[in-house]
Amino acid sequence: MGEVPKTVVDFTGEAERYRHELRVHCYRMLGSFDEAEDLVQETLLKAWRARDTFEGRSSFRAWLYRIATNACLDVIGRRPAPAATGGMPAAEVPWLQPFPDELLDRAEPGAGPDAEVVARETIELAFLAAVQHLPGRQRAVLVLRDVLGWPAADTAALLGDTVPAVNSALHRARVTLRRHLPERRADWSGEPNARERAVVREFVEATESGDMPRLAAALREDATWTMPPQPEWHRGRDVLMGFWAPFMVGPEAIGEWRVLETRANRQPAVANYARRPGGACFEALALDVLRVEGDAIAEVITFPADRFALFGLPATL
Repeated sequence: MGEVPKTVVDFTGEAERYRHELRVHCYRMLGSFDEAEDLVQETLLKAWRARDTFEGRSSFRAWLYRIATNACLDVIGRRPAPAATGGMPAAEVPWLQPFPDELLDRAEPGAGPDAEVVARETIELAFLAAVQHLPGRQRAVLVLRDVLGWPAADTAALLGDTVPAVNSALHRARVTLRRHLPERRADWSGEPNARERAVVREFVEATESGDMPRLAAALREDATWTMPPQPEWHRGRDVLMGFWAPFMVGPEAIGEWRVLETRANRQPAVANYARRPGGACFEALALDVLRVEGDAIAEVITFPADRFALFGLPATL
């Protein structure tokens, strides 16, 4: 084979610098890891095909963000709006998926101080679910302005809009977002700490030992549980324990449990495995992403075992 032209190498190398942060951007817009992954591929392919049209009027990074954002807006336009039932936002967004922290760590900023892409308060599942309730352009404006810190003029240029229109969209987006975010969100955002790790460890050990009183003690009295893509949600420690107990103890119990700790969306998460009676190994069962508030777990969002491979988790133990 002949030598690859330098222009190809330059374009590919420059575009690859932004792959991981573009994936985070598309994920924020869409809430689905799988769709974000697909749209990053689509973005880079579109950019390659249109490379001769890049005139340098904006940065290469901004050009890629424009292509990615427009691709996301196309997807949003084809989706049904989340069912605003007044319930839990996560339950209202059936396409919501977790994002492994290990992959978030790869989203290094491409350039400048405006590229803060993985702050915890802008990647938590509660934030992602709330953002999904915004119309497409409002969502894009909010992510570009409040998350990535882009100036209004740059945001307007990317969207082909005016600065007043962008500022108006941002105001409406903030109002809607506040309506869908948890009331006490300011109390639980922040970096992982010893208290959070202790609560998660208590949850893990109680699950593995089948100690139901200890498991209950790890939950807030008003804890919630959702299971995307299922639309239902449940609130209250006693309600949750009523659902979980039959699977863990008694004649209908699944069997023995093993739990591995991991992290998703800058939140603690646990991978659950079960060995059924007579089974030779522990099989992947479900991934729980946890929200810790104070000294207890305030929210559990359960995802199916098909997410395990993405987190580098084994199918069996």
